[in-house]
Amino acid sequence: MPLPDGLERDLLEIPIPPSKRIDVFSGVARLSGATWASMVRKAGTVPTTAVIIVHPTANFMGHYSLPGLAELGVAAVGMQTRYAGNDSSLNVENCLLDIGSTIRTLRNRGFERVVLVGNSGGGSIVPYYQAQAEHPTVTSPPGGVGPDLTQADLPPADAIALSMAHPSRARVSMTWLDPAIIDEHVPFNRDPALDMFNPENGPPFSDEFIARYRDAQLARNRRITTWAQQQLNVVTQLGHFPDGLDDLAFVVHGTSADLRFLDATIDASDRTIGTTLWGPPATADYMPAGLQRYTSLRSWINQWSVDNTNGNALKWLPTVEAPVLVVGGSADSGSPPVVLEELYNAIGVAAKKEYVLLEGAQHYFEERPDLLRASCEAIASW
Repeated sequence: MPLPDGLERDLLEIPIPPSKRIDVFSGVARLSGATWASMVRKAGTVPTTAVIIVHPTANFMGHYSLPGLAELGVAAVGMQTRYAGNDSSLNVENCLLDIGSTIRTLRNRGFERVVLVGNSGGGSIVPYYQAQAEHPTVTSPPGGVGPDLTQADLPPADAIALSMAHPSRARVSMTWLDPAIIDEHVPFNRDPALDMFNPENGPPFSDEFIARYRDAQLARNRRITTWAQQQLNVVTQLGHFPDGLDDLAFVVHGTSADLRFLDATIDASDRTIGTTLWGPPATADYMPAGLQRYTSLRSWINQWSVDNTNGNALKWLPTVEAPVLVVGGSADSGSPPVVLEELYNAIGVAAKKEYVLLEGAQHYFEERPDLLRASCEAIASW
């Protein structure tokens, strides 16, 4: 999409340290030693503040907020990690290295202030990044591979913001995972007593069903984790596999079964019921392009396991010292207000904090440019 008049775009090459693993398919991307970011600003200006928008796997080089932020006088930077478009082998800690390299590149270009924005799934990595930049502690990432962050010298941002954010990809896994699937290899063999699409169960769903359903979701996440750990032991210890192979891929079905998608009374808000960010939940639950559909053993443990991942904003926000803004929409079905409030309440006493709820805003600000502008204003002023 062309930029509005008066704005210009620069392409930024961001050097990234190699992981020494074949964790992305593209040899061009893997061997280039770089990832890329798009910087939008007012033509002919030299802003002193850069706002970076990031997600673990989405390509944000054309992010919808970049023009609006740039019009407000900052350099708006949409970046991508090395896992853009492919999180099957994603390592959360490598995403942090990519963020650090982007901040370092902007500092070297003379920017005095850098604000780091975690949008949607970016909320799972931005607080983790800032906490490790301020006081690094993680030496051995979950999954058995990944960088020692105490040796990474991550430059801290001056402030962070969480926009339409999930606290954790693993928590999304837990709350969206379909517990009616009782055999991972037979995805349509379903337990009717745990099936949210079975009209005998609701909606509305009873308190007893909700409690049983949530327990079963957590149990399934943990079953997959236990299986992944067992399979990883087989691959790495028994010696029956080719040299250099230390991971395997697998498929997870049933990943868009949050009861809130069908029941407006659960964590009530003005979200649209009967849909997800990918369409009707019964379809999104199985569609090939669904969230967490394809993964590897190590990556499941690293990013999707609720008991193992470090990509959890609620774990790190209490320790962050930089100012933290939480901004979201009252009509967002992906990150409803109850999730935003969790994020805000987790911020520690050391950090200045603010919460902005935009009435009527959906996850992608569909047909509401006025609310997108309000979001950009909140972030730019922060």
